[in-house]
Amino acid sequence: MDPESWAKRSLKLVDKQLKGALGGDVAGVGTATSGSATDQLTRQHRMTLDEANLILNVKREDSIEQILKNYEHLFKANSPAPPPEKPLPKGKSLPINSHYLQSKVFRARERIEAELKLGDTSVPPTEAPVSPGTTQAPPPPEMPGGGKS
Repeated sequence: MDPESWAKRSLKLVDKQLKGALGGDVAGVGTATSGSATDQLTRQHRMTLDEANLILNVKREDSIEQILKNYEHLFKANSPAPPPEKPLPKGKSLPINSHYLQSKVFRARERIEAELKLGDTSVPPTEAPVSPGTTQAPPPPEMPGGGKS
């Protein structure tokens, strides 16, 4: 089996498994209600981070280079073939492509990039900058007995 048809079959299988396991095209979006930044991204992109990772066949800890490599391969595998210069012989047809799968691959990359961007811009609360003219909240008072119960 050639690599392109293998990639198409794999992506179709992943999509089918996602629909079955997660309950549909936008599974997890309805439960993203906490108001956290990740839930906001899930609602905005209508795809969970786990779903995006499954589509691109990557793990959360994979590098951006690996994510982009998988994205490019899957995007090209589902792109329409250029029109042939000569008419195709009888019984031959152009390779099958899927605009739907190609769009899912694209949306998965967008979702992962948004999560990575969120991670790059977040500042831990202990290092949050204080604007001039504002004061920081005082630390909580010590409990009698050292705070142990």
